Formats: sequence, structure tokens, C-alpha cells
Amino acid sequence: MEVAYSFAGLVVGFIVGLTGIGGGALMTPILIVVFGIAPVVAVSTDLLYAAITKFGGMWSYARKKMVYWKVVGLLLAGSIPGSLLTLNYLKGLEALESIESLMNMTLGVSLVLTSVAVFLRNRIREKALSFEHHPLAHRARLVRPYATVLMGLLLGCLVTLSSVGAGALGTAMLILLYPRMTMPAIVGSDLVHAVVLTSIAGAGHYTMGNVDLSLLIYLLAGSLPGVFLGSHVGVRLSPKVMQPIMGSILFAIGLRFVLAG
Repeated sequence: MEVAYSFAGLVVGFIVGLTGIGGGALMTPILIVVFGIAPVVAVSTDLLYAAITKFGGMWSYARKKMVYWKVVGLLLAGSIPGSLLTLNYLKGLEALESIESLMNMTLGVSLVLTSVAVFLRNRIREKALSFEHHPLAHRARLVRPYATVLMGLLLGCLVTLSSVGAGALGTAMLILLYPRMTMPAIVGSDLVHAVVLTSIAGAGHYTMGNVDLSLLIYLLAGSLPGVFLGSHVGVRLSPKVMQPIMGSILFAIGLRFVLAG
């Protein structure tokens, strides 16, 4: 079983390196559906798994000065309280069935939203850029900081409950709010936010006794070389081919969890 966990980590890591998406969105469903791990343990362990695997990428973008720290700060101003409130709510739920039902439904919704974000990312950017010339664009820019905090609050709740949403969904929201930002800056800012958010949410779940540390180690043993291999192969593949495939997979998995809930 330990070898199977590492192999799952290798496969998911390879896909992440290949496409840049799908870490938590694939790992949590695999742990629940394939290995039969309880949703609470799967989500909690995957949060720390995501924080560790994304740290290297975050550091790389930060060193290259491709992070908008003001945007990250606004996101965290919403996502940290959102995560802490969600953790506090989970602590108040005594019935394990209630927690798992809530997590399964949130996981399904998050995966469907993520698949839509993957499919429509380029179109969202085009529409947001065209709106920049609209008469209401100036007024929209005035409320943008508040919208960013609200977006962080939503992500904080979703990610803490499902471990999904900090990647593709967060990127799509940033594209919508900040269309003039370059894609490397959007990805870098989203990565920094994701690492901090998943670390806090994962630590909160750890204090509740939900994290399986041995499972985490086996997953990392496979995923770290997987990300390295996938990133080398991924430079030869067109995003126009990979994004629809990943979007379809995430949508199908998400629908399965929504219908099961």
C-alpha cells in the first residue's frame, strides 16, 4: 500500500508538472475513491501536501520578482479569516458523517468550478481586457481591493473544506480582477497565496488530529520527482491540447462527488 501511495504521488506530480494544474484537484479524489481514505483525512493531508509541493515554485517566482505582494496581502486578508472560521465551524460539528458529507459536496462543487476555470481561462482574460475600456471600468477598479478580499474569503472556505480551488480557480479569479497583470505575475501571486493558505488550513486540520503524516511522506516521495519529470515533458506539449483534457477530467470527477452527495 505504501508503494501505491507513492505511485499515486508520482502520477499526480507528473500531471502537475505537465499541465500546471490538478494537484489537490486530483490527489484528494484519488485518496477517497481509489484508496478509500476518509474524506476528512484525505483533505487534511492533501492541504499540507499542496503547501510543500508548491513551495519550490513559489520561491522561484518570488526570486524573479513575479509576485504582486499587495494583491497577495488582499487575498490573505480574506482567506485567512475564511479558513479559520471554517476550521472553527468544523470543530463544532460532532457527527463525522456531517463533516464528510459537507466535505464531499464542497469537493464536488470546487472541482466543477475549477474545471470551468480551466476551460474558460483565455476567454475570461479576453473579456476582462475588453471591459477595461468600458465607462464603468474606473468605478470597478475602485472596488477591486474589496472584491479581492471577498475572493480570498471564498477561497479560504473552499480550500479548507476541500483542499481544491487555490490553483486554477484562484488564477481565474485573479485574471478577472487584474487583467493587466502578466500571466507569470498572476501565477506567482496565486502560488504564494496558495502556499500560505494551505499551510494555515493544513496546520488547523493537524491540530484536530486529521492529518496522516506517514501518508503525507509517501505521497511526497512520489510527487516531487513526478513534478520534475512532468515539467520537462510539459514544455513540448501545447496548453490548447492539455487544458481541455484536464478540464474534462476535473468536471467528471466533480460531478461524481456532487451526485454522490
